[in-house]
Amino acid sequence: MPEHSNPELPDLPYDYDALEPFLDEQVLTWHHDTHHNGYVNGLESAEETLAENRDAGDFGSSGGAMRNVTHNGSGHYLHTHFWENMSPNGGGEPSGDLADRIEEDFGSFEGWKGEFKAAAGAAGGWALTVYDPVANQLRNVVVDKHDQGALWGSHPVIALDVWEHSYYYDYGPDRGSFIEGFLDHIDWDYCEQQYQRSVEHFE
Repeated sequence: MPEHSNPELPDLPYDYDALEPFLDEQVLTWHHDTHHNGYVNGLESAEETLAENRDAGDFGSSGGAMRNVTHNGSGHYLHTHFWENMSPNGGGEPSGDLADRIEEDFGSFEGWKGEFKAAAGAAGGWALTVYDPVANQLRNVVVDKHDQGALWGSHPVIALDVWEHSYYYDYGPDRGSFIEGFLDHIDWDYCEQQYQRSVEHFE
């Protein structure tokens, strides 16, 4: 059987207080060290359960473990992307190929932004801009929890966590201000890299 690496909690790409006043140092500490780490641990535990069940030939708990892989794995992957696609020096508008593609697929940057904000307002988990390789286009998608509403085969380019633990400490129920703050901190260079990876992978 092939060997698989255990999931690991990645370090933040900046200091815990680097996004203040958009996000408080305490929020990032809780969110990264507790919430994100919980998904890493949940994924590892579910993988261990599946491996033990295969060895024992007893699959009674495998259905639940597979659900836990999907839930925790998606939580881990999306949180990793979330940290990376923000920067203390972010914001503004994209440039290069990603800017051209947004213009092509959404009509304008403002068209993308308005639709993305609508996704973020409607989601019970995540607002994503993804590359859809089947249709060969960018799409905004509304994802509940971490994995409900995802589009098969698509690759995230931009990811915003709108679970309440992401913003209630700083914004209370004012999700709109949190969304605006995120737009002012998007690391467009990182998102450009994710877009290029997606297109190159599926060409």
